[in-house]
Amino acid sequence: MRVENRSKSVLSKRETEVMELIASGHSNGEIARRLFLSEKTVKNHVNRIYAKLGVRSRTSAIGRWRATAGEPEG
Repeated sequence: MRVENRSKSVLSKRETEVMELIASGHSNGEIARRLFLSEKTVKNHVNRIYAKLGVRSRTSAIGRWRATAGEPEG
């Protein structure tokens, strides 16, 4: 997995990994299994990501994260 320079300053390395999986369409359960975490830990990461990006949904988080990382949306 890649870690973008600009998103790195906003999100931790683990949060970036979680965000990449969210952006790829994975559920919290799938992310937990893939990263060997509990689903509760993934939910905690997701909540911190939302707070750091100033959003309230997965869709908004993906759009904001891609804009922060300099990626084209879509």
